[in-house]
Amino acid sequence: MVHGLAASAAVPRGLLVADAWSQLGDAVAPLSNASGRPLARTVKLLLDPLVLRPAQNPRFSGGVVAIEHVDALRRAILDAGPALAATAAWFQLVKRARRRAGITEGHPQDLYFQRCFELAHLHGDPGALPDAAAIAAATVADVHAERGEVSVEGLRRFLTDPERTAELAGLLREAWADRPEAPAAGPDPGLAAFLADCAAAPDPRLWKALADTAVGTAEAAELDRVGVAAGYGLTARDRPAAPELGDRASKRDLPRPFDRSIMERLFAAFTTWFQREAMADIPSLVTGEIRRSAAPWQLAEEPSRVAMALGRDASAGLGADAAEPASDANARLLSRWRRESYVHRVMRLPREDGDEVRGTRRAYLRRLWARLHGRELRGEPTAADEVWDLLDGSLRSVVMDQRDRLRRRLERAGAPE
Repeated sequence: MVHGLAASAAVPRGLLVADAWSQLGDAVAPLSNASGRPLARTVKLLLDPLVLRPAQNPRFSGGVVAIEHVDALRRAILDAGPALAATAAWFQLVKRARRRAGITEGHPQDLYFQRCFELAHLHGDPGALPDAAAIAAATVADVHAERGEVSVEGLRRFLTDPERTAELAGLLREAWADRPEAPAAGPDPGLAAFLADCAAAPDPRLWKALADTAVGTAEAAELDRVGVAAGYGLTARDRPAAPELGDRASKRDLPRPFDRSIMERLFAAFTTWFQREAMADIPSLVTGEIRRSAAPWQLAEEPSRVAMALGRDASAGLGADAAEPASDANARLLSRWRRESYVHRVMRLPREDGDEVRGTRRAYLRRLWARLHGRELRGEPTAADEVWDLLDGSLRSVVMDQRDRLRRRLERAGAPE
């Protein structure tokens, strides 16, 4: 039985992981947050792929773990304790080597967590090695030498190479000419059923059924009707159109998702949370993005398309003065948004002054698309128990951005309370 948890038919996976992690003590503090729980990236980059391996151990996947598997999951984490402690020690050394090298590119956890786990298995605890600092420095140099091959400048050179542009433009034309006609979709009851429970008890069988029956692809059929994709904030055009290859991009001035060039789509990922180990080479990235641009929802994977359809339905009413919730997920998102004090304040202003708040749903769907696009580029599958985090996290991100921008704007304008 898990320490401190009462017996039940199943245990929430996050609670179980946190409980087991707490038994590892201070040795894993560099991999933990201020509450002593594993960092989100610790779970994503270390525990899931390298310790628990839910793909090989389905009993450890999902949002809850059956009581008969609780001890096995706890034992897996505790057995990995020495390797995780050594990983944490290597991470401290590697961060110091990074600072000495003057490197600021990329997030250290994304770049080095898995390398440090590898060092832990190769060398054990670095405290016992006289050349540990040199190994850490070599690791940093190796990581950034590899990353240098996949860079914004390398992408630009590839897309503007005269020997390639005609071929790439031809691939783009062919991809859009070969777009299959999506079947007309009626309301799929599976979407509503999943949204009813995804926040508290996501159903992995229903999630798989939605993807296996291509519900997300069917729901994308409406995007080719005049004004639909624009109404969702995904394009400024009447209908989606084939993108350009592009030769420049600016993080401050990115168009709406469907209006971005191939350069802009990949640039957005290169300059945020991209991790080197998950990146393909530039030619593969470019040809993959060309194909993706012509796919339903302009996403390559069916689970991503299902997630967009879920986000469309879950976000109904965001930005409106009043809306009746259509599902539990919809009610939760509306409640989160309406709790924000700035929302009530701005909604009392003239319509033109509240356009940003009234456009929350469009901003939300753009943010959700960007996150799903990034997961595809990193090769991260989306499981049933991750969907609510994606839906809710996208709104949290939009709310934080809106709150900061609107506060500054209203303060400058001296708007009344």
